[in-house]
Amino acid sequence: MTNPLLATDSYKQSHYRQYPPEARQISAYVEARANPFSGNVLFFGLQAYLKKALQRPITVKDIERAAQICLAHGVPFNREGWQQIVDEHAGLLPLEIKALPEGSLVPSGVPLVQLENTDDRMPWLTTWVETALLRAVWYPSTVATMSFKCKQVIYRGLLATSDEPDQQIPFKLHDFGARGVSSSESAALGGMAHLVNFAGTDTMEALEAATEFYDADIAGFSIPAAEHSTMTSWGPERETAAYANMLDQFAQKDALVAVVSDSYDIHNAVKNIWCGALKDQVLSSGATVVIRPDSGSPVETP
Repeated sequence: MTNPLLATDSYKQSHYRQYPPEARQISAYVEARANPFSGNVLFFGLQAYLKKALQRPITVKDIERAAQICLAHGVPFNREGWQQIVDEHAGLLPLEIKALPEGSLVPSGVPLVQLENTDDRMPWLTTWVETALLRAVWYPSTVATMSFKCKQVIYRGLLATSDEPDQQIPFKLHDFGARGVSSSESAALGGMAHLVNFAGTDTMEALEAATEFYDADIAGFSIPAAEHSTMTSWGPERETAAYANMLDQFAQKDALVAVVSDSYDIHNAVKNIWCGALKDQVLSSGATVVIRPDSGSPVETP
């Protein structure tokens, strides 16, 4: 699934025959349609598409394979046009793309991206990339917008409850989205979009992608944290020892560590273990220890 000549809708294979013969240049734009969810969209994702997709030259091999598939699929194929791109443009698409700065918060309905063909023989090329371009910016812009709306809600709460809202907000919504999306690429794109608004993430594909596509040194941060398996492996009779091991391993001065504590009874863990047997060790460590209720009772919640 890497042939750029197939990264479009089938019907677009016939569009090169549909424009009027005098057509020389087509201009098209991308916008977020007005919707009841959000009056604004936080625009993100274009640069990743430009670097990953449009800087990869098409080849004669791509043309031959796409021609075979189109013939069997029942649609025309513009072999001449694609061959001109290989021969005269080094395989790169002759398009000019203009866009608002990524990270802009834009009213829905305002154009985000505009593109035009720069070779007068190829007016069909402008809308050829529509499918891949929309796909490239829709998902990360949607995630970035959702993340931004969450940030607004959290920030209002911090203004009412915190002495340092600006220092607190970057780490108040942490991303574990890699496990809930359709692919590693989706994890990277959605993870980067979240990092437009926050600095906390466990989606490591996003860190790699942010470096590759946006020249980031390190775009997000995480901390040592327990999961249920690492705690329950000690058994219920050694619950205190499991938590103490987390302190021994990670609770240094000024460090942060998160310990999931609801494997058996979150109320007992807080009252009798963290605020009882381990209280002095927590206080003397100099670390910030997060006591994490996570999934409810494992008896009541399968």
